[in-house]
Amino acid sequence: MAGSQDMFDAIVMADERWVAGPGQRLPSAAEAARAWFHGEGYQEGYEEGNSLGMIEGRQYGTLHGAKIGSEIGCYQGFAFAWRCLLHSCTTEKDSKKMKALESLIGMIEKFPYDDPTYDKLHEDLDKIRGKFKQLCSLLNVQPDFKISAEGSGLSF
Repeated sequence: MAGSQDMFDAIVMADERWVAGPGQRLPSAAEAARAWFHGEGYQEGYEEGNSLGMIEGRQYGTLHGAKIGSEIGCYQGFAFAWRCLLHSCTTEKDSKKMKALESLIGMIEKFPYDDPTYDKLHEDLDKIRGKFKQLCSLLNVQPDFKISAEGSGLSF
């Protein structure tokens, strides 16, 4: 009954809350009730939208964070595998490959996994992607990184 008491007060006391300026009229009780309901509806809608927005934002962030993590993990696994394969090679071409490989591993290790507010996150991710493409060119491999419902991975 407390809700109806508030509505009753809003309608009856509308004249006291609204002050009309020169040449203006005071709203009727119906207009005051409509304004009150509009304000209440707005507030309820705002709170509901804010709550749903937080939930949806968290889901979106989790999904895209998982995609980025999967991509970086795939690059890291690729780099570690090739480091093992090139470890015993000592030609000049191989040293170029190893330098690019170590550079990629270093970039991955410095990547801020636990700071989503890092302002250069996408810039650093683009640098890692570029280094990965450079390394693939040096190694003469054509990887195809895919993220799907079943999982992610590289195919050759």
